[in-house]
Amino acid sequence: MTDASLTPEAVIARYERARQRRRAWEGVWRDCYDYALPRRDGALAGQSAGAAAESRLFDGTAPDAVEQLAASLVAELTPPWSRWLDFQARTADGPPPEELQDLAAGLQGHFDRSNFQTEIHQCFLDLAVAGTACLLFEEAAVGEDSAFRFTAVPLGEVVVEEGPSGRPDATFRRSRVTPAQAAARFPQAESALYGGDAADDASREILEAVVPDSMNRYRYLAVLAGDGGDAEGPLVLARGMFAHSPFINFRWLKAPGETYGRSPVMKVLADIKTANKVVELMLKNASIAVTGIWQADDDGVLNPAAIRLTPGSIIPKAVGSQGLQPLKPANDFALSEALLQDLRQRIRHGLLADQLTLAGAPQMTATEVLERTSAMTRLLGAAYGRIQAELMQPLARRALAILHRRGEAPEMILDTAMVATEFQSPLTRRQRMERAAPLLQWFSLASAAGPEALQGLDMPAAARWLAESFSVPRGLLRTPPAAISPQADKEAQQ
Repeated sequence: MTDASLTPEAVIARYERARQRRRAWEGVWRDCYDYALPRRDGALAGQSAGAAAESRLFDGTAPDAVEQLAASLVAELTPPWSRWLDFQARTADGPPPEELQDLAAGLQGHFDRSNFQTEIHQCFLDLAVAGTACLLFEEAAVGEDSAFRFTAVPLGEVVVEEGPSGRPDATFRRSRVTPAQAAARFPQAESALYGGDAADDASREILEAVVPDSMNRYRYLAVLAGDGGDAEGPLVLARGMFAHSPFINFRWLKAPGETYGRSPVMKVLADIKTANKVVELMLKNASIAVTGIWQADDDGVLNPAAIRLTPGSIIPKAVGSQGLQPLKPANDFALSEALLQDLRQRIRHGLLADQLTLAGAPQMTATEVLERTSAMTRLLGAAYGRIQAELMQPLARRALAILHRRGEAPEMILDTAMVATEFQSPLTRRQRMERAAPLLQWFSLASAAGPEALQGLDMPAAARWLAESFSVPRGLLRTPPAAISPQADKEAQQ
């Protein structure tokens, strides 16, 4: 969208077309939220009422597995207790390692002091349930503890489009703002929104659009949506331009030709509904088993309408009559329990609740750890590659741009040809451990063959490579022999 086409009328028309294409997904999204994340406020316009949706939920396997999956994604991708982002110079004339380490530590500090962990967890909940999530990354006001401020945008407010790169980088957000939010976000347009009436506490509906242009920049336009227009057209609240989009949209996986992602919940939605129905029927049968169903002869003496089946009650009957007799139920709790156990196992397996852990024997060998790590990497490989491309990399670029604008990061750091972004999350480290598996296997075979088999390998270099693969801090490694002078080497031998 060029400058000439970035008009309120064009933005609203493009938003309506994109919203019409999104309607095909809304039905399955409602089912996913109703059964896996009930009472999700603002998740989707027209979603079933929270109390009504939760009253139909009888099995808690899916909500529990979704929470575990979201927590596992936080721990595997952006753990709050360790650094998950680092930098490395690509060329010899790049920044020195010490400067890059200080920059990574400072960047991590801004993330830790912000509300990033709370908001990214909410995004991962949306990612697990609906397959698409949106994180709003804004610059905080000067003087706050962190330069970053994050907001997990509900899926019901967001409409996205794919750009030429195949990423969902065109974002339309329709939301309501209170007077306090309007004063903070649109200070120049606050009077236009509320007409100077300080007592007006009604919210206003606005439409924000962030669309890429031909220069790989992102143009921003905010207009008053709904009936807030006039004869000259919709009221423009703000205009702007970003080097990197503040809306970061990311997906779990997608099929060719689709814009929105597919989620793990969608894959097991049929099992979730079936398990929910099985538990509902089991509860009904359990209530029958507790209270019972009774039959009595209609002999004109026993009145079934006057019978109350309470402990200690005495029910009169005629002499010689059969009185009350229990009706044997036709249910089979063993069959229902076996069916439910199989359904719950498939649900937990589909939502990766039983696979994203290294639970096992307390003393696991290195080979067993590598095998389990390899299986975990295969499970999350495709999804992690997409999350890294659509979430992690835009997150790092946007953060560096904000720090550079504040003078806390050099301009050179924005040049990807000179500085590479390295992710140090636990999942990335496990991938590096899997890369080291062939060398460890070769070590085992060569050791069995004898010391002569190991002489063909540069052991110090192999040790440093393994240390890097297992994320051993560089300060714990000895200086490479090539960097030691002959005189120092001679003194060390003496």
